[in-house]
Amino acid sequence: MKMGRVLYPHKRLSDAVYALLAKDLDAKASGDAATAKLLRDGIAALNSAAGGSFAKANDKKRYAIVKGMEGQPFFAAVRGQCVTSLYDNDMAYATFGYPGSAWEKGGYITRGFQDLKWLPAPSLDASPKPYFG
Repeated sequence: MKMGRVLYPHKRLSDAVYALLAKDLDAKASGDAATAKLLRDGIAALNSAAGGSFAKANDKKRYAIVKGMEGQPFFAAVRGQCVTSLYDNDMAYATFGYPGSAWEKGGYITRGFQDLKWLPAPSLDASPKPYFG
């Protein structure tokens, strides 16, 4: 979880979202001995570099440790899993204001296109009314 926060830091995402990363990595490890070893060794390396506990290290030290692992298979495995574990779930959708798929609701052109609350509203010129000829 802590490595996921270093790689993809979002103050607004709860620990529950980052826990999905750990759950998904555990699921991959349970079905593949090589992945399990990669993760065990990677976590041991994180803790060793932190002088005991990566999770208890301060933010600056955790960042330096993760940066030092860049390019290694463990780094790639965790970073790659972050993309789906952190961003493809209802908790993240709610945090970022994504209403989910619009296909079954007729698309975004008349629904949800301007629903974002965390970005400034564009000028009317930037978003002309749709033409339904």
